[in-house]
Amino acid sequence: MNQLHTIESLPNGRASDIITEGCMVLEGGGWKGLYTLGVMDYLMEHDINMRATVGISAGSLCGAIYVSGQIGWGARINLTYRKDPNYIGVKAMKTDHGVTGFSYLFHDILADMPLDKRRLLDPSRRFAVGTTNMLTGKTEYFEKGKCNLSLAIRASSTVPFVSRPVVMNKIPYLDGGCSTKIPFRWAVDEGYEKIVVVKTREWEFVRKETHNKGLELFYKKYPNFLKAMTTVNADFNRMNEELKKLHAQKKVYVIAPSKPVTVTRFEGDMEKLWDLYWLGYNDAKDNLEALQKYLQS
Repeated sequence: MNQLHTIESLPNGRASDIITEGCMVLEGGGWKGLYTLGVMDYLMEHDINMRATVGISAGSLCGAIYVSGQIGWGARINLTYRKDPNYIGVKAMKTDHGVTGFSYLFHDILADMPLDKRRLLDPSRRFAVGTTNMLTGKTEYFEKGKCNLSLAIRASSTVPFVSRPVVMNKIPYLDGGCSTKIPFRWAVDEGYEKIVVVKTREWEFVRKETHNKGLELFYKKYPNFLKAMTTVNADFNRMNEELKKLHAQKKVYVIAPSKPVTVTRFEGDMEKLWDLYWLGYNDAKDNLEALQKYLQS
């Protein structure tokens, strides 16, 4: 990548008030979400602000930033605080019983770098996040204006095994990615004709369909959740093939990494994280003309 790896090099500014009809669909993937942030920043710079956005796991955090219209904001936070143990690490585990220090993010980081809540909560644009209901094993979506949004985002991004479930309305929830990797079906079910999907894995990536043997030890009290976890990878592979066909038929527009992604869910290599952000930014640039044609057709 030819871009600098400095906070000052990140794009900055606010998205326009122009709204593009359709739905933005954001895959999760932990720190692979930096790819999504790069894509979002470039699209916001070019007035592509979709009417609706739906995200899963890390995609829910990226979606909140996209709807708030703050260009460069998400990358600035993640690349500044990646090594802060209050945000990611031991202190976060002690405070929030999970890998990510949501309390530190919402109370401390946002005090210095506030989120534009007015724009985020503006009813002119929809925003939904997918979580996994541990009792049913189903993906359950929470939409802004109808829920405690910060709690729903936290639930959507709460990684299994290493995190305590988030309880909402007396129901335990975990990472939306436990039941759905790409929340494409929400956009279809809601009737959107123009759908843009941002993947965090290259097209060629195939998930292993074997399940973690430790699942039954951790979640034996939640049989439906266990079933979801054992089938979600196969569901992802089928979804990936379906999206390939729909993209080729120009029924959906998909932006996927143009190079193999080696960043892991808990990646700590800053060079790799920076490169992934700029990969997303440049992939969006390369897709802009075709994406605009799709949205205008």
